[in-house]
Amino acid sequence: MALSTLPQSPPELRRLIRAGRWRRPTAGLAPGYVQANVVILPQEQAFDFLLFCQRNPRPCPLLEVLEPGVVEPALTAPGADIRTDVPKYRLYKDGVLVREAEDILEEWRDGLVTFLLGCSFTFEAALMSAGIALRHIEEGRNVAMYITSLPAVPAGRFSGPVVVSMRPVPQEKVVKAVQVTSRFPGAHGAPLHIGDAAALGIRDLSRPDYGDPPTLRPGDVPVFWACGVTPQAVAVHSRPPFMIAHAPGHMFITDLRDEALALL
Repeated sequence: MALSTLPQSPPELRRLIRAGRWRRPTAGLAPGYVQANVVILPQEQAFDFLLFCQRNPRPCPLLEVLEPGVVEPALTAPGADIRTDVPKYRLYKDGVLVREAEDILEEWRDGLVTFLLGCSFTFEAALMSAGIALRHIEEGRNVAMYITSLPAVPAGRFSGPVVVSMRPVPQEKVVKAVQVTSRFPGAHGAPLHIGDAAALGIRDLSRPDYGDPPTLRPGDVPVFWACGVTPQAVAVHSRPPFMIAHAPGHMFITDLRDEALALL
C-alpha cells in the first residue's frame, strides 16, 4: 500500500496496523499528529525507568504512563490497544533482542507498565512546512539512528548510551531546522549536535545502528536529534530481564495534535 493512498486519521491508521496491513516505518504518516516511542516493562522495573526518563528528558520525553496491566492509552489515543497498534514490536530478554513481532498479545500479562515517549517524527511535518525536505520520507526509507558515545544519566538499574537520529539538512537551512524543532521539547526538541559525527563517537554515517543508511548530498550538514530508541540501547547495556519496545521507526500514532507539544 502506497503512502499516498493511506488514510491520515490516527484511529484509521491504527485499525490498519491492527489488521496487519501496514508493517513499515511510520515516518510521513498522519502529518500533524504526535507519534510515540514505546517501552513496556514489568512493574518491578517501572519506577527505575520513570526516574531514568525524568533524568534524561531529551531522549526520553514522557507523554503518558499507563497503569500496570492497562492496554489503552486513554490520554493520548482513546480506544487504542498498545498490544496490537504498533506496526512492529521488539522483545528483549536479559538485554538480548530475541525476536520481532507483529503484536504482543501472547506476551502480555498483568503488571506490565507502558511508557509512551515523544518521537522526532512528530516535528517532521513542521520541518517540511518550513521548506526543509526530509530525504528518508522522499525515498520511502527509515530514518538513520546511531548509538553515540554520550552516556545517559543513570537511574536505578538503567544506564547506557544515548541514541540519536540524523537528518541531512542543507547548510543554509540548518538554523531554520533548529528554530522549528526547538518548539517541540516533548518530541526531543532542538538538535543535540550539528556537524562532525565523530564528536558523538559515530565512525561511519553510512552504517547506522538502526534504520536505513542516509543519502547525503553536496552542501548537506548532518543534524542529530536525541532519539527515543535510547531505551533499547540502554536495555542492551543494562540487561533488564524483560522489555518490549517498538521496532525503530515503527511508532505508535496518537490522537494528539503536534500543537499539543509545541511551544509558542
